Amino acid sequence: MTLRIRISWPAGHTTATLDETPTSKALAGVLPISSTARTWGEEVYFDTPVSVPVEDGARQVVAPGTVAFWTDGDALALPYGPTPISRGDECRLAGPCNLLGALDGDPRILATVRDGDPIRLELVGG
Repeated sequence: MTLRIRISWPAGHTTATLDETPTSKALAGVLPISSTARTWGEEVYFDTPVSVPVEDGARQVVAPGTVAFWTDGDALALPYGPTPISRGDECRLAGPCNLLGALDGDPRILATVRDGDPIRLELVGG
């Protein structure tokens, strides 16, 4: 089973396909949610009401467009390029994050998210 989510902000939106993991199931259970976008280098992240432990397979360096969950901050992390702690062009997250899935389209769309934007997360096809 896969889940599809839609992420919307004032300047645009994208969708993502999530694998079935304990974290993605917990996230699906609280959708829809609205939050406030934060940016950290070329990463967008935002708080969620979900609190989960680190899963096996959690990683700190991921591909652009990975949908990750930062357990230390109960936040969804959406990297699309280097962060302040990256080495070279890699997407290095603040710490090991649970991997949920990937954005369906070009992750560079996230460059239109501004720090402080309202952001909404909902299931596609509910």
